[in-house]
Amino acid sequence: MTHSPAVPFSRLLSPLKVGAHVLRNRALMGSMHTRLESLDRPIERLSLFYAERARGGVGLIVTGGYAPCQDGLLDETGPLLVTPEQADALKPIPQAVHAEGGKIILQILHTGRYAKVARPVGASGIPSPINPRGPRALSTAEVWQTIADFVRCAELAQRAGFDGVEIMGSEGYLLNQFTVTRTNDRSDEFGGSMENRHRLPVEIVRRVREQVGPQFLLMYRVSALDLVEGGAPADEIAQLAQAVQGAGADILNTGIGWHEARIPTIAYVVPRAAWRFAAARVKKAVSIPVITSNRINTPALAEEILASGDADMVSMARPFLADADFIAKAAQGRADEINTCIACNQACLDYIFTDRPATCLVNPRAGRELEFSRLPPRAAQRKVAVVGAGAAGLACALSTAARGHAVTLFEAAPEIGGQLNLARAVPGKQEFNELLRYFQQGVARHGVRLKLGSRVEAQALAKAPYDRIVIATGVRPRLPQIPGIEHPKVVAYADLLSGRVQAGRRVAVIGAGGIGFDVAAFLLHEEQAGDASAPQAVDRFHAEWGVDTSPSAAGGLKPMLPVTSPREVTLLQRKPEKPGRSLGMTTGWALKAELARRGLRMLSGCSYERIDDAGLHLSIQGQPQTLDVDTIVICAGQDSENTLATELRALGLAPEIIGGAAVAAELDALRAIDQGTRLGLAI
Repeated sequence: MTHSPAVPFSRLLSPLKVGAHVLRNRALMGSMHTRLESLDRPIERLSLFYAERARGGVGLIVTGGYAPCQDGLLDETGPLLVTPEQADALKPIPQAVHAEGGKIILQILHTGRYAKVARPVGASGIPSPINPRGPRALSTAEVWQTIADFVRCAELAQRAGFDGVEIMGSEGYLLNQFTVTRTNDRSDEFGGSMENRHRLPVEIVRRVREQVGPQFLLMYRVSALDLVEGGAPADEIAQLAQAVQGAGADILNTGIGWHEARIPTIAYVVPRAAWRFAAARVKKAVSIPVITSNRINTPALAEEILASGDADMVSMARPFLADADFIAKAAQGRADEINTCIACNQACLDYIFTDRPATCLVNPRAGRELEFSRLPPRAAQRKVAVVGAGAAGLACALSTAARGHAVTLFEAAPEIGGQLNLARAVPGKQEFNELLRYFQQGVARHGVRLKLGSRVEAQALAKAPYDRIVIATGVRPRLPQIPGIEHPKVVAYADLLSGRVQAGRRVAVIGAGGIGFDVAAFLLHEEQAGDASAPQAVDRFHAEWGVDTSPSAAGGLKPMLPVTSPREVTLLQRKPEKPGRSLGMTTGWALKAELARRGLRMLSGCSYERIDDAGLHLSIQGQPQTLDVDTIVICAGQDSENTLATELRALGLAPEIIGGAAVAAELDALRAIDQGTRLGLAI
């Protein structure tokens, strides 16, 4: 890719020599499970998915993990590469990437005791806390056979036309399980001493290199920080990196944390670039290039890391879901147009772990390239009115205008964003600022006529010559029918998060859905949302979560720093079940753990009796009690705000209704942006 010397990302965009290959830049699209294999026409879908990222300029792509044997499968339907026929079926994928000037390598992944199969295998019979199925220890002969399986898989990847392979040795998968005493109590040649525990990955790399020759790119993904008790100390990680280099690896990728670690590694609560120190330690130990990873989502941050010498290359996985043209935009001086990953996990990891194909909250096209390629050609230019500049309305206005239509976007508030403005006020959710920046920039770039502070009337819309009218007026908070609900102690969540009202020291939050937990986080932090990438944010995260950045700490753990909170908060829900079940699978546990440390009290099975000067009167399983609180925040659901749609219908018009105006479930930016995007592209 050519670029002007004036472009500020000169290191990120500079070539990198890796083995026999020269990569066009230093951006790696890291491996992601997509489950696109579970859909119809999987090879076509994967080819389109990876080719779009190659066309967007990424230097090197790593596929999702392919098991080298039946025992290594992620689950019974996971990707497997064990036969020449399977290799031949994959050929269109590297061909599609090569046609766009990119390079792609296949990840070989043996999941070990994490496998969701009837009887997983592992280094030992030690079970995983996140898998109810206990593993069977591989025999010595089976370990040697596993080495042969990795070699065969690499050969098949070469046959399929891939530029190389990544040997997955991190995140607590099989090879990682062999390297540490936490999961390896063997007494044969693959257990005991450090050299024996490292034997499996080193032998795999050595034998793969012997088999595939010097032209095939060989990457090893080393666990740079295990974040579990009994994990590897830094000196053992360095020695493994050196041994893998000596065995023939061209480049080292770094992984952070096992899947069973109780420290979040990529969720929104993690500050940007929180783990670069671990990759920097690996880089000091070897002479081949080293890749850093996790929570790096802007070209400026990638550039700064590379300039510091902490790494030679930057791995970004989800950022290429959010924007396939990430690198092209950076190279063309259009970094402000990048659709930034906000680390929400809602449509990628949360989908994967609930057996759904991955996509992206901020980019519904991701993983759905085949469907989006079937959109009808644009008709003659239409005049379109979109009412409401929340997530749904913004997505619709932007995608409609990008098709060349004339769009007017009405918003009653003085700024765009709607409920997104509330989300970005929550500590840890500062990345929503990036989403608003992307929408604001896109609306201006595509010539959307924006009318802020304008509550448009049905009659005015009916008289104007609009060809299409889209109603995206969102939701209004629901007030539960509790005697005393008008008491001065009672505030709505929107008024609190927007800063219009302040809460007292003792607070009850009625409603334990996603909004209730966000409000609890807002109330329990000393400071409100700030710069998530500031050094002090990283230092505070490490201290509060117990991450030891010194090289002497095995597993990278230390005691968590006690935290204090400015308020006493009680979270209440009517349902008798444990609060928080509706939270995201891969982010909710971290949020609940953090709030528990800050003293959040949670009560379920609540019946609300009344509110008065004494506080909130309620009963739990028939036992009455009174919460003596200063403030009661209502987070008890929403109702659709679709009055305007009703008025337009009464005038004989047929408006489109999207987002919360159509369905007032939990505030759902994922559904809203998907609906708005698809509607806009269909006009």
